[in-house]
Amino acid sequence: MLSFEYARAESAAGAIDLARRGVEPRYLGGGTNLVDLMRENIERPRTVIDVTGLSRTIDVRADGSLLIGAAARNTALAEHRTVREKYPLLARAILAGASAQIRNMATVGGNLLQRTRCYYFYDDASRCNKREPGAGCDALEGFNRIHAILGASPNCVATHPSDMCVALAALDAIIHVAGPDGTRTIPFGEFHLLPGDQPQIETALRPAELITAVELPAAAASPRSTYRKARDRASYAFALVSVAAALEVRDGQVASVRIALGGVAHKPWRATIAETRLRGAPATEEAFRAAAEAELADARPLRDNGFKIELAKRTISAVLEELAR
Repeated sequence: MLSFEYARAESAAGAIDLARRGVEPRYLGGGTNLVDLMRENIERPRTVIDVTGLSRTIDVRADGSLLIGAAARNTALAEHRTVREKYPLLARAILAGASAQIRNMATVGGNLLQRTRCYYFYDDASRCNKREPGAGCDALEGFNRIHAILGASPNCVATHPSDMCVALAALDAIIHVAGPDGTRTIPFGEFHLLPGDQPQIETALRPAELITAVELPAAAASPRSTYRKARDRASYAFALVSVAAALEVRDGQVASVRIALGGVAHKPWRATIAETRLRGAPATEEAFRAAAEAELADARPLRDNGFKIELAKRTISAVLEELAR
């Protein structure tokens, strides 16, 4: 591991100032991803800015929305009464995400900035456009069982690893950030980027910008919601396919629906095609399956991950059937 300078920020403005003046700066939350990457010499920051002392509050606002401080721990969020009652898919996604020890350390802001778990990204002897732009992608012809089937490019087929972020995508979360040019908000669907020609650029954050909070709109609250994760083993494994969904049925028809997928793309994948097909449709197994088929119509499997297409279809359908009961 390279030597680096460490500083603990006392405020968001202080953190941003440290990042502006630092060399190759990185913000440090719980460290459950960044420190691992530093140990493997994948991340090489020369300035590490500790922001764990910043906002950890989780506040229900007057309009019914929920504002979550970026330094809030995953465990605190999953255990929060409002989250469990109004956004149960988020609580379940967090609990599916990692061991209890990691959830106790990991922060909400850090979760949003997780790097991919692609084998070739972690192996600095392999070619990876995300680590070294223009180097090539060994995953294309390598062992690619865990890789993307949607939204990939010839430059990168890695998947986003977060469970929490899949739930946040379904909930239309809003990300609050602060930076040298002031504050702004970013709709969750615009925060993570598809790889295209620049897979090394993973988010819409600008230099030195800091995530300060995540907002859950009141309109997204849905007690009839859940998260299901298909994985190789029962605990501490990343999703092969995951589904976050909320469903409201009236008189046998779908009144509203939210669906997001994990484990299938470079970013949490909002299933807008399936949602559009389902609104106003009968809440039946046949309609759910047809919507899943439509969503996965453009899936492009690699040599080892074609099974993900059928797994995604079945998981979408099964989750919606469960919620429709």
